[in-house]
Amino acid sequence: MKLRTLDVLFSLGGIVLAGLLLVAGLVLTSNANFANNYVKDQLSQQHITFKPADALTAEEKQSACLVKYAGQQLTTGKQAECYANEFIGLHLKSTAGGKTYAELGTVQTDLRTKLAAAQKADDTTLTADLQKQLTDVTAQRETVFKGETLRGLLLSSYGFSEFGAKAAQATLVAYLAAALMGLLSIAGFVHAFATPKNKGFALPEPNQTTDKPLVSA
Repeated sequence: MKLRTLDVLFSLGGIVLAGLLLVAGLVLTSNANFANNYVKDQLSQQHITFKPADALTAEEKQSACLVKYAGQQLTTGKQAECYANEFIGLHLKSTAGGKTYAELGTVQTDLRTKLAAAQKADDTTLTADLQKQLTDVTAQRETVFKGETLRGLLLSSYGFSEFGAKAAQATLVAYLAAALMGLLSIAGFVHAFATPKNKGFALPEPNQTTDKPLVSA
């Protein structure tokens, strides 16, 4: 095969590959923009604002991100992660001794059983005490439920934003690869037209035995 033909074929293949990478980059860019805009729109609608720096408790000030975002409106995935883990998570630990919604359900059921037994035994003092405990646990469970729900929603937004960030990184790689393939293809075309038309590629070496002229005796 002629070397010029081979250069042209490889260069054309490089152009096609560069085009595919460019298309992939455009698709990834669209996905990244959608993810970022969607997260921002959804979080902005919640109207959540971080506590001002001067209103943070000593425990809250130990969180670097709460200090960093102090006073700002929550609009990004990173902010959502911070608010969910460092603010809501922190306060949930101080509610009901750090018990989860499911764990408080077990406590609630146990108190109801004991309350029913006390009422059956007509023990008014124990009944009043158990009723107060049940009321407190029920209120705590509702608070934990709301906190865990909001925390879960915010972390979902954070996770979605991370998909957008990964798509943006993949976009950069695709564009760089497309540019590299484009440059290599141009270099291939330049080399092809600078190569003599008749120059071959990987042609067999002449046979030294058969091609050697005969010497007469």
